Amino acid sequence: MAAEGAALFAGFRVLGRFSGHVPHALRYHGRHREFYAAVAVGRSVHCYNVSPRNALPQDITCLAADRMLIFASHDNVLHAFARNKEVVHTYEGHKAKIHLLQPFGDHIISVDVDNVLIVWDIQSEEEYLQVEFDKATFAVSAVLHPSTYLNKILLGSEQGSLQLWNIRSNAAISFSFLVSVAVLFFFQAPAVDVVAVGLVSGHIIVHNIKFDETLMKFQQDWGPITAISFRTADGHPVMAAGSPVGHIGLWDLEEKKLMCQMKDAHSTAVAGMSFVPGEPLLITNGADNAIRVWIFDGPGGAGRVLRSRMGHSAPPTKIRYHGQNGEQILSAGQDGTLQSFSTVHDKFNKSLGRGSINKKKSKKKGLKLDTMALPPIRDFASEIAHQSDWDGIIACHQGYITCTTWNYQKTSMGAHKLRPEEFSEHKPVDIYATAVDITSCGNFAVIGLSTGQVDVYNMQSGIHRGRYGKEKAHEGAIRGLAVDGLNQLVITAGSEGLIKFWKFKTKDLVHCTALSSSPSAILLHRDSGILGIALDDFSINVLDIETRKIVRVFSGHHGRINDMTFSPDGRWLITSSMDCTIKTWDLPSGCLIDCFLVDSAAVSLTMSPTGDFLASTHVDDLGIYLWSNRSLYSLVSLRPLPADYEPSLVALPGTCPMQDEDEAGDEETCDEMIEYVSPEQLEEQLVTLSLLPESRWKNLLSLDIIKRKEEFVNYMYFYVGKDFPHPTTCRVLGKAGGIHLTKVIITLHAAEDPQLRLILMRINIAKFPSSNTAPLNLLKSLGPSNIEIELRGLAPEGGGSLEVMQSFLRMIGMMLNKKYNFELAQAYLALFLKV
Repeated sequence: MAAEGAALFAGFRVLGRFSGHVPHALRYHGRHREFYAAVAVGRSVHCYNVSPRNALPQDITCLAADRMLIFASHDNVLHAFARNKEVVHTYEGHKAKIHLLQPFGDHIISVDVDNVLIVWDIQSEEEYLQVEFDKATFAVSAVLHPSTYLNKILLGSEQGSLQLWNIRSNAAISFSFLVSVAVLFFFQAPAVDVVAVGLVSGHIIVHNIKFDETLMKFQQDWGPITAISFRTADGHPVMAAGSPVGHIGLWDLEEKKLMCQMKDAHSTAVAGMSFVPGEPLLITNGADNAIRVWIFDGPGGAGRVLRSRMGHSAPPTKIRYHGQNGEQILSAGQDGTLQSFSTVHDKFNKSLGRGSINKKKSKKKGLKLDTMALPPIRDFASEIAHQSDWDGIIACHQGYITCTTWNYQKTSMGAHKLRPEEFSEHKPVDIYATAVDITSCGNFAVIGLSTGQVDVYNMQSGIHRGRYGKEKAHEGAIRGLAVDGLNQLVITAGSEGLIKFWKFKTKDLVHCTALSSSPSAILLHRDSGILGIALDDFSINVLDIETRKIVRVFSGHHGRINDMTFSPDGRWLITSSMDCTIKTWDLPSGCLIDCFLVDSAAVSLTMSPTGDFLASTHVDDLGIYLWSNRSLYSLVSLRPLPADYEPSLVALPGTCPMQDEDEAGDEETCDEMIEYVSPEQLEEQLVTLSLLPESRWKNLLSLDIIKRKEEFVNYMYFYVGKDFPHPTTCRVLGKAGGIHLTKVIITLHAAEDPQLRLILMRINIAKFPSSNTAPLNLLKSLGPSNIEIELRGLAPEGGGSLEVMQSFLRMIGMMLNKKYNFELAQAYLALFLKV
C-alpha cells in the first residue's frame, strides 16, 4: 500500500540555519535608507532584516542583489526575488551550473561552469548577449561591473589574465596585467577606475584599470583570498580580506601595511564580507553557519562582534526540549558546543559554549590551537528545577570519562567535572561515560560508564553519593539510564541484555528483566511510568515500571534505531532509524499509526511538552527541523497502518524565521500597499457569521425576562406651559414662576405599520429572491426590542397575514441554505417561533 505523506506531522520550519558557503549580498533600500544583507541558507534566502518565505527547489549556489531584486541560482536556473518573498523572474538558458552572478543596471550577468556568459534583460527575461569562452585560454573565474563604466564588465580568469568587455559592441579589451595564478575575486575600490584583485596565491593587487597600472600589492599567509571589502566614507582607508581558515586581515592603504588581524572570526572559510558604507560596520558570513556584524570602535583597529546569528558548525547529535513551555530546545553538536534554540524567535537563541578541560587556557590558545577542548557531547539531560540556584544540565562526552555540568542561566559550563574517585589522578584510555540522567528535582545526577558502573553525584556540590551494585551494576557497558519522577527507582540497561531496577536511596537491586537482544537505548516517560527500550535487533520493547513487565513489542524498522520520544500524554512513541523512516506507535492499541521517509536519517528526536511540535536532527545536516502535530488542528485518521504500507518521501521543512523586531521594521512590500478585502463568504460549504455584536441577537429569546426587570412605562419630567399639546395624561405638580411643573406619563406603543411587514408584502411569496437583502438589512439595523415588535407585526392579529409570515420563513430558509448570517438566522427563527 503506497502512502501520500505523513498523516500526523507536517513540515513547519527549520531552526539553527543562518549561513552557508555562498557569499552574502548587500543591498540598499532607498526609502528606508537602510542596508540589508541577503544570505543563502540551503534552498532559501535570508534577508536581514527581512526574510524571504519562498524556497528554491535545490540548494542555492550563487547570490547577488541590486537596488530592487535579489538574484539566486540553483544548478543552471536563475531566479529573481521581489519584495523579499516571491519569485518574479526566472531565467533559463544555461546548460551547466551557474557559479558567478553580477547585477548590471537593467541586466544581470551569469556565468556557468562550462564557461558560458549570458547577459539577461531583467524585466523581459530574454538573453541580451551570450558569449562562450575557451577554457584553455580564458576560464572565467571572476566578474565585476566597474563603477561609472557604461556597458562594460571586467572578467578575470583562472589563467591570471583580465579582460574588459563592452556588452553593447561585444568587444573586449585585454590588459597587460597578467599573473601566473588564478583570479578568485574582484572588488570595486572607493576610488573610480580602481579594483582589488584577489588571487589564489594569497596576494591582493590593487589595480587601476583605466591606465592598466598596479598601485599596490599585499600578501596574506593564510591561503587564497576568499573575500575583499573596503571601509569607506568614515575617514579610515582600510581594506579587509578573508581567508580559508577563518582569519580576517585588515590592511592600511595609506601606510600600505598590515594594520591588524582578526583571528578565528569564523571557524571555517570566510565566504563573504561587506563594509556598510559610511559606518564602521563589517558584515561577514561563513560556512560555519554564522553571520556576524563587527563594529570598529576600539583602539588598535580590530573589530568586535556587535550582533550575530549562529548555529552549529557541525551536525547536531542530540536534541531535547528544555523546560515545560516548549519554547527552548537544547542541542549538542559535533562541533563540541551546547546550544539553545528558541522555537519562538531566533533572537532568544543562546550558546552555552564548548566543553573545555581548562577554560582559561582555552581562551589563551584560541579556537584553532585549543588542546583543552573536550570531545563532542554524547548524551545529556536537563531539569529546570533549581537551575537558578546551581547547574541544571549534566553531559557526558564521546570517549571521555569525565562528565560536565552546565548552567543554562549563565549560558556557560558549570562548576563541576564529575568522575569516579579512583580515576581522579589519571585518565583511563578505554573507560568512558556512556549515559547520564538527572532527577526531576534537579539535585542528583546519575552517570553510567562503559565498565558497567553507575554512580550518583550531587549537582550542587559535585560530591559522589554512592554506586549501584557492589562493584558495578552490569557486566557490560551501560546503554541507558532513567530515574523515575519520585526518585524511588533507578533503571539501568546493560549491553549484556538486562534491565535492572534499583532503589534510589538504598542502592539495592529490586528486579531484573532479561531482554531478547542487547538494548541500544532506553527512554522513560515519567508521568505514566512507561519505559521505551530500543534493541540492537531493530525492535522496540515497551515496559511498565510498575509491573516490571514488557507490555508492547514493536518491530518494523530495518536499521539501527537512533532515538525515541514520547508524546506528552504518553500515548505515542515516536522512533527514528537509520532506514530513514520516522514512525509513530500508538501504545494503547499497539499499532503503527504513522510512518514517513526523509532524505537523510534522523539521528535525534524530541517532542514538545505542549505536544505541538516534533523536532528532529538528521545525518550531515546543521538544522533542527520542526514538524507540526496535525492532530491538534485537524481531523487525523489514527487507524493502524497495514503490514504492506510503503511510506512516502517527505521533504524536510525550509527556513521561515520571523522578522527581528529589535533590529528593523518591516520592509514595505511595494510602493503602494495592497489591501486585502475579504469576500462576504469564502465558500458555500462554510458557515459565515454576520459579525454583529452579540447584544443585537443573543438575548432575543430573553426579552420578556428583561422587560419584567425594567418598567415598560417611562416617566419623564418636563417644564410645560398651560396649553401642553400632547395626547398624554398630565398631572400638575405645582407652579414655579408662572410655569406649570407637570409629570408627563408617556406609554410606548408599537408602530402603526411595521417596516418589515411592508417590505415582505412587496415581495413575491412564491419564491423569495436571493438578491433581495432589504428585509435582512432592516433587521440587522434594529435593536432587540424593535426586532420583536417587527416580528409581532407579521401575524394576522398584529396587522399582517399568513402570506407575509410565509415570506419571512422563506427568507430564513434562504439564509440557512446559503449558510451566511448563520447566527442571525437561528436567533430570528427562534424568536419567530416563540412569538
